[in-house]
Amino acid sequence: IEAYERFQEGRHLLASANPRAAVVALERARDLEPEQASIREALARAYYGTLQLRAAEVEFEKLLELDAVNDYAHFGLGLCRLRAGDPATARGHLRLAVVMRPDRTEYHEALARAKTAGWA
Repeated sequence: IEAYERFQEGRHLLASANPRAAVVALERARDLEPEQASIREALARAYYGTLQLRAAEVEFEKLLELDAVNDYAHFGLGLCRLRAGDPATARGHLRLAVVMRPDRTEYHEALARAKTAGWA
């Protein structure tokens, strides 16, 4: 129950634009339930929101280990790699996200940014 409460608290903080506080709650939830994909995704988003890009990448990578067809994990990894100055790797993840969920406009927009950041 504690992990679920921390997860809910973290999601609420993330939704209210307080990613720093969300990280604290979500790290606690992750420590209690390390194999829970929903916690890993929320924590990755919180890390990204606080510009802890390497930590976000680790969580998105773990999320893909838990759920290999998670389009949002590929999207998140793509954004992290794009911010880290690695548009080639970013494009690979963003292309996968677009293929998995062609209806997501933000995926297409991120892929377009990655293409303009280097060789397409």
